[in-house]
Amino acid sequence: MNLEEEKGEDNTKEREDEDWSKPFLEYFQQAILPKDKSLREQIRKRALRFVYVNNTLYRRSYDQLWLQCISGKEAQQVMREVHAGVCGAHQSGPKMRLQIKHLGYCWPSLVSDCERHARRCHACQINGDFIHQHPNPLHPTVASWPFDMWGTDIIGPIDPPSAKGHRYILSATDYFSKWAEAEAYKEIRAEDVVRFFKKHVLYRFGTPRRIISDNRTAFKSIKVYHFAHQHKIDWRYSSIYNPRANGLAEAFNKTLVRLPRKMTRKTYREWHEKLPETLWAYRTTERTPTQSTPYSLVFGVEAVLPLEVELPSLRIAIHNEMPFSKQAQLRLEELEALDEKRLIAQQNLELYRAQMTRAYDKLTRPRTFQEGELVLVLRRPILGRHHGPKFSPNWEGPYIIDRVYEGGAYLLIDKDGNHPMTPISGRYLKKYYA
Repeated sequence: MNLEEEKGEDNTKEREDEDWSKPFLEYFQQAILPKDKSLREQIRKRALRFVYVNNTLYRRSYDQLWLQCISGKEAQQVMREVHAGVCGAHQSGPKMRLQIKHLGYCWPSLVSDCERHARRCHACQINGDFIHQHPNPLHPTVASWPFDMWGTDIIGPIDPPSAKGHRYILSATDYFSKWAEAEAYKEIRAEDVVRFFKKHVLYRFGTPRRIISDNRTAFKSIKVYHFAHQHKIDWRYSSIYNPRANGLAEAFNKTLVRLPRKMTRKTYREWHEKLPETLWAYRTTERTPTQSTPYSLVFGVEAVLPLEVELPSLRIAIHNEMPFSKQAQLRLEELEALDEKRLIAQQNLELYRAQMTRAYDKLTRPRTFQEGELVLVLRRPILGRHHGPKFSPNWEGPYIIDRVYEGGAYLLIDKDGNHPMTPISGRYLKKYYA
């Protein structure tokens, strides 16, 4: 792999043969000035801050320190020693500059050379901190109508398992109405995924246009592919190690885990029995994006809760006093108004997405890569649950960008031309300086 020098930037190594102090030495030793008038005036004015003592040129800094002037080759030696030498602490560029100044050295490009030297240090790059700012603006997933698009995910393995041995939950959430389905499993295989979507989605709400999932083995299988192909479903996978790409399913998973934990007793072994109750609570609670309950967006009316039967609410009391014909007419009117209710929910969704996008983009630090660029990859998402030694580096590489995908995902190759991983989100990459 050819690690090319950073293009468009000069450095002290390239200026080893160019002695910047030569005009000043000629001026102090022999009173010689350049023939060019502007250069002559420049040297004469700048020389006021220099002094020549014992065959050595010194420059006075703004805080009245006298600093020894050194050439490009000597500057390289000083930077190497200060940054990674015997007493080097792999400091950043600004701290290197201060350290060199305290040691009493200077040259014209001290600031930029120190920053460039520290930035190109391999040890510093692979041990650098994770960049928390988002690399790309938010691209929210938009659903135009109920049950047009679903997000699905697998929760687990869950410890402790349920009393019946369930360790996993397979969930699916409608992007428009936020209606959710979930079921507990001991193990989740590809046939379980197909059976779940047939039972809970296709046979209840029709064939969706698109399904979004992560890269679990149960989702990326021949059986799931044939199921999607047979029903002409656009099954898409989120970028690996980037749950934000399937954010709706991830958000529902938090509720699906939190509510049973509050409902179960100390052993938590009966959590599988609380799933229907959890789903009921989720479906009958107003969701912030739509400002409506999932139940009302599906059926056109709010669900009758057990409390309303025990302590009759106003609508129950009025409904019970109506004749059957009036009840039927009222129900038809509610169904007629359902489309309008969904249009209002869609407007609320768009307003909510706009607010989220503005808030998200404020924290964005643009970071894109082009094909052929060298990058490092964050080790934590790659290693997953594996915990390496305490002093393992945070990043590994460098790798080369082989392909750029929409949405900020990248396919990488190593120095041997192999693909070490599936496409990865740009959030877990950073540029490598050779």
